[in-house]
Amino acid sequence: MTDEHIEKTKSAIESAENIPADRKAELLDLLSKLKPAIAKVSQTHQEDAQSIARLVEASAQETIRAQKKPERIKRLLHELKQSVENFEASHPQLAAFVTQYSTVLSALGI
Repeated sequence: MTDEHIEKTKSAIESAENIPADRKAELLDLLSKLKPAIAKVSQTHQEDAQSIARLVEASAQETIRAQKKPERIKRLLHELKQSVENFEASHPQLAAFVTQYSTVLSALGI
């Protein structure tokens, strides 16, 4: 299920017309790194991994909307960062990738 969310996110970013090509490439690269990191978490924490994947998708969808809602984007990115805090010690790469991903989306959405 987490793969499905990541693939939907990739498709949405690829088709987004309001994201510059260099940012698209950066986001797609981060998603390719997030996918195995989330998969690793799902081996022991399936529900948490699904929640993280859903938040990755929702935050991207909100950011690429034509009519952005900055407060909603901030809230989703905050939830995403909080959701990986529990895994910072055991899965530091996941936390780092989510931080990078959130930073890029934040710059695009506000």
